[in-house]
Amino acid sequence: MNISKARSMSALGSVMLLLTALAACDGAGERIGGGAGASGSAAVPRSSDGTPAESAAGPLGSYDPPIEITTVRNLSDIVENNVLGVLKDEKFEDNRWSRLYADRLGIKIKYNWVVKGNDTSDPYVQKMNVMLASGDLPDIIPVNASQLKQLADTGEIEDMTDLYARYASPELKKILSEEGTGPFDAATFGGRLMAIPQTGSAIEQAQFVWIRTDWLDRLGLQPPKTMDDILAISKAFAERDPDGNGKRDTYGLAVTKDLWGGSMGLEGFAAGYGAYPNIWLEDASGKLVYGSVQPEMKQALLALQGMYKNGELDEEFGVKEGTKVSELVAKGKIGLEYGQQWNSIWPLQLNKNADPDAQWRAFPIVSASGGPAKVPLKFSTTKFFAVRKGAEHPEAVIKLFNMHIEKNWGKTQENEYYYAPPDAESVWQLSLVQPAPTKKNLELFRTLDEVRRTGNKQMLTGEALAVQQKLDAYASGSKAGFALWGWERIYGPDGAEGVVDQYDKNKQFLFDKFEGPPTATMVERQTTLDKMQNEVFVRIILGAPIGEFDKFVQDWNKLGGEQITSEVNAYYASVKGKVRIDSTE
Repeated sequence: MNISKARSMSALGSVMLLLTALAACDGAGERIGGGAGASGSAAVPRSSDGTPAESAAGPLGSYDPPIEITTVRNLSDIVENNVLGVLKDEKFEDNRWSRLYADRLGIKIKYNWVVKGNDTSDPYVQKMNVMLASGDLPDIIPVNASQLKQLADTGEIEDMTDLYARYASPELKKILSEEGTGPFDAATFGGRLMAIPQTGSAIEQAQFVWIRTDWLDRLGLQPPKTMDDILAISKAFAERDPDGNGKRDTYGLAVTKDLWGGSMGLEGFAAGYGAYPNIWLEDASGKLVYGSVQPEMKQALLALQGMYKNGELDEEFGVKEGTKVSELVAKGKIGLEYGQQWNSIWPLQLNKNADPDAQWRAFPIVSASGGPAKVPLKFSTTKFFAVRKGAEHPEAVIKLFNMHIEKNWGKTQENEYYYAPPDAESVWQLSLVQPAPTKKNLELFRTLDEVRRTGNKQMLTGEALAVQQKLDAYASGSKAGFALWGWERIYGPDGAEGVVDQYDKNKQFLFDKFEGPPTATMVERQTTLDKMQNEVFVRIILGAPIGEFDKFVQDWNKLGGEQITSEVNAYYASVKGKVRIDSTE
């Protein structure tokens, strides 16, 4: 991601106050931003008898005696199967990360409850909402943007402004600010930082079109250059028996009932027609508009409708989640899917395991015209760590962030053990908090590519060394190495990160323009609007008249979309001109 020239800074008081806090040094006696926090002064860690725990001072200081903090969490399929399922002597509540936090920081983590699924799944979200409504909060509360606003509005969480300035390590401050002030803007209310944002990497949301290249070769097809090529490949995969079994039992494109997301999502497909659902865009007048209700969506939906009518989509996609669609991928019944770089690890590795001759490759998304497609990137910071008002050690969560960064990318890093060891590629997900450098995967690819060109293996340190070991293991042809095929498809010479490199150098990224906290009407109506959107879009794909899209736009505006647009533009006007770091200019 190239860094654009900084735009002039606005003089907004709340933003300046926050930037002052973020830039502050770690001195224990400093006051930040000219205003007292919720407690009137920055907190000092205290031991169980109430006396200051001086040994816990500083970003990585340890509590003596140890402290216990409570929290809640989800347990994803990847962690349950790909990490805990292959590791010995490690459990979700007792593993290398929980032991590190206990041994090095004196912080013991206790989960009040754990729900299976990802952190956007209905069971987890419902459990969180019930907990928030009850007021029975743990010490550390992982929340989305709307839940954070709810807690901030009701005064149930600690002001983290001064604590962040005092306890965040320089490395953490640098990493969380790599994509500008947006993540902190989203966690700031009344000029005060009310949670620690777990920044995501916007560019790692970039989608590719993953294609079974063995099927391309078998049918004599070329990689796509236009959306017409995508449609032709999908049609051929459904009609021309690419698996050679003499039956019409294969599909072109993988789609789920949720339509969007990092795996089997349609953002990259829609972008091919200049449609950018679920993000805010600048129109010709400089005002923000919502991509889902723009007329370009019609062409994308009509194309999908035609594919469904021709049998190129699973006829039951409208009721299937990603895990169910992945079963078709594993069985070799799918030839195309739009998704992010990690898709080769899941779900595509499932297909490779079942059929060693299967081969997939990530290609750049394409446009209808054949010119470079814009790659939409939704605002990537969706998770925040708030602290219950009155918690004894509100600074402890910042120390967890510091340690996660230190052991993966710091001076004492042990990336090959704590991030992605050969025996479990996603060990980092065992950590309660999971910050990461926003450009790390792209820079990692560039390092590995430079090593391939020059042979200079002295460049292989830290994560680059750990990933190169995976690539070497795969290249060895061993049974264990075969399971690392997905990594080669990301970081190898023809890997997905090479496409990210291409996107970046061609300035193809299209960033979500709204980075603030959810507006009042968003909190009240966004979930309903999203549900209505997806229901209408699925119906259209299944064959409903395209006129339903126009009615959807009218209903969207009436049911809150028009008011949300007004609120979004009021916020955008107030922050326009701030520093923004991206590769679009």
